[in-house]
Amino acid sequence: MNIEKFFNKTQKPKSNRRRIYALDELRGFSVFCMVFYHAFFSIGEIFKVPFFLSLLKFFMPAEPFFAAIFIIISGISSNLSHSNLSRGAKLFIVAMAVTLVTSVVEPEYIIQFGVLHMLSVSMLIYGLLQKPLSKMPRIFGMILFAVLFAISYCVPYRYLGIPNIFAIKLPNVLYSTSWLFPIGFPNASFSSSDYFPLIPWLFAFLFGTYIGKYAAEERFPKFAYKSHIPFFSFLGRHALLIYVAHQPIIFGITYAIAFMLGMLP
Repeated sequence: MNIEKFFNKTQKPKSNRRRIYALDELRGFSVFCMVFYHAFFSIGEIFKVPFFLSLLKFFMPAEPFFAAIFIIISGISSNLSHSNLSRGAKLFIVAMAVTLVTSVVEPEYIIQFGVLHMLSVSMLIYGLLQKPLSKMPRIFGMILFAVLFAISYCVPYRYLGIPNIFAIKLPNVLYSTSWLFPIGFPNASFSSSDYFPLIPWLFAFLFGTYIGKYAAEERFPKFAYKSHIPFFSFLGRHALLIYVAHQPIIFGITYAIAFMLGMLP
């Protein structure tokens, strides 16, 4: 089954609205950056090459920005879909398949609640709350969820607040269980090579849904409806397929090279 068609069944008919190429290009750029980041990670971790380890360390602070673009655009796109519940359920199946595969192939780098898990649950939550959320004024909704994202960004690191401005240490009991990690409360033994908990990332997704209301009404600036970088536009149109496929491909190639060089036990 074509994975893009599998998810696009729930998209609204395109004949009555213009394609927003700017969203494709931004999504494509973020996926492009994430692919290279994971390539640096794989080569650096497996081969212990100082150059790639340095690149990984250099780009690590930028990863949340690439991810935020991807997540916000997913929130925007949720307003161009007939059923976020259907899309969320399908994506959750794909996300759990990623967890299963990584747990079998490379348990050390298992993905327990990565960006696909977070997006799927966010779609389900938005699908359930779309009507009451739509009653909130758009500007207020964007400000509210931007603020919630900012002050909750460090919740997985055990405090609430904005670095260098204020910080409130959260109770240790929240981080003492092994099952609250999807929300944003991982315990000391939790490990996931890709981790995007609902707090704070659900707020970034919901922020995008309010921008998406303007997209559904075709009220974006004129330049957004023109293609400027076809390469990124292509990547953006196939972002899900690329994101699902790139990690096993990168791991497969690096492990094959490592095996041929006798670097594996």
